[in-house]
Amino acid sequence: MSDPLTTAEYKSIAANLSLPTQAFIGGGFRAAKSGKTFDTINPATGDILAKVAACDASDVDIAVEKAREAFDDGRWSRQHPAARKAILIKLAKLIKRNARELAVIESLDSGKPIFDCETVDVPETINCLIWHAELIDKIYDQVAPQSDDHIAMILREPVGVVGLVLPWNFPLLMLAWKIAPALAAGCCVVVKPAEETSLSTLRIAELAMEAGIPAGVFNVVTGDGPNVGEPLGRHMDVDMVSFTGSTQTGRRFLGYASESNLKEVTLEMGGKNPAIVMDDAENLDRVAAHVVNGAFWNMGENCSAASRLIVHRAIKDALLDRIIAHAREWPMGDPLDPKNRIGALVSQDHFAKVSAYLNTDATVLLGGTAANGFVEPTILDVSDASAPQVTEEIFGPVLVVQTVDSFDQAIAVANQTDYGLAASLFTGNVKRALRGARMIKAGTVTVNSFGEGDISTPFGGYKQSGFGGRDNGIHAHEQYTQTKTIWVDLSDDLDEAVD
Repeated sequence: MSDPLTTAEYKSIAANLSLPTQAFIGGGFRAAKSGKTFDTINPATGDILAKVAACDASDVDIAVEKAREAFDDGRWSRQHPAARKAILIKLAKLIKRNARELAVIESLDSGKPIFDCETVDVPETINCLIWHAELIDKIYDQVAPQSDDHIAMILREPVGVVGLVLPWNFPLLMLAWKIAPALAAGCCVVVKPAEETSLSTLRIAELAMEAGIPAGVFNVVTGDGPNVGEPLGRHMDVDMVSFTGSTQTGRRFLGYASESNLKEVTLEMGGKNPAIVMDDAENLDRVAAHVVNGAFWNMGENCSAASRLIVHRAIKDALLDRIIAHAREWPMGDPLDPKNRIGALVSQDHFAKVSAYLNTDATVLLGGTAANGFVEPTILDVSDASAPQVTEEIFGPVLVVQTVDSFDQAIAVANQTDYGLAASLFTGNVKRALRGARMIKAGTVTVNSFGEGDISTPFGGYKQSGFGGRDNGIHAHEQYTQTKTIWVDLSDDLDEAVD
């Protein structure tokens, strides 16, 4: 990454942006059929950034029709894998060429700190596209073991037209997590970005056309859940939906599928993720830095955020002293100031939701205040295991502390949740680390660090955190393909052939 700009330079880029505002269907921008628009707001200032096309079911129908035409005529799905790879790599290069513009768009639209957009979101978006592009011509199909008179081939084929429903917390990166394996597999996509954060997705669609992705292969339909998400989920000509967002909304997509064409559904949903710190954890200062990053990165608007600190009583005070010291090094303010690590929450509705969790009888160890769309990094010491701050996904910069007296109690407390997306375990004992990692009911468990693995490792959850598949890694390709068996009979013996 190049050195960050000054706040004034970022604001100059922001002032000169030409923001895309229309849906992208069939290879070009178009207004919603109804002519309606909605305001997309800068959550840090309350200013209207743009008026974006407010699409509805009729626009979804057109987008799906264009995607179906593109898929059926093979303009993308039947291209040689190396040709698809070259185009996706060109898209990644175009994103890199426009990285600063995309980072500013992302920050303005979501309230994310420009520091995160520049150092995480845009670079990881590029990396994701390149990784899946390079994988296209390196995944082999199979031949099953058979007799000399038969050949059994097991092939992967693209699932078809795919609806991709995005969250608002990582607009660019979650777009990449979905379009990279879907397009690599040969699918055609209809993307529904979150209503709060549509702008970067529309800009990527424009760059995709410039890269050479054929018209109709990559479509973006903007709008809200009832008018765009639900029609996409119910559409009889959509073969599969991949959704990232809340567990409540994810349930709806299962219902839409059951009530329509039984389309494939993959859900990546919420989390209430524990960070367990045992009394034998090494280097508490380093542990504290990981806990702070896990809890407050992206303002806690992260499904894998380490929102529960489960700490052994023997080291609780020493660890909390260090956590509070590290948290105070995360300045909050203007997202376009590269010094700030905490920006604004994505919307006034979400700000109100998170702020409500600060009204508590718990002991406030740090923060606890909220104003004008910004919530301070907050640490709450909670003794009531049934408190909503402990059981519900806050999705804000709020860390809840729970105290335990043993390893077994820590694991039991960690598993006392309806979710199972991610967890962290800090210990100096290798056997305890491995045993604990296997006992924790979560899709990703990190040891002595906070994280989600990387692009090569599958990401998804247990219980109400996930359903139907995994993002990232080779596993991501599986959700966008179907498996076909081709059985070839080589026998010349009529009786054997009949048998």
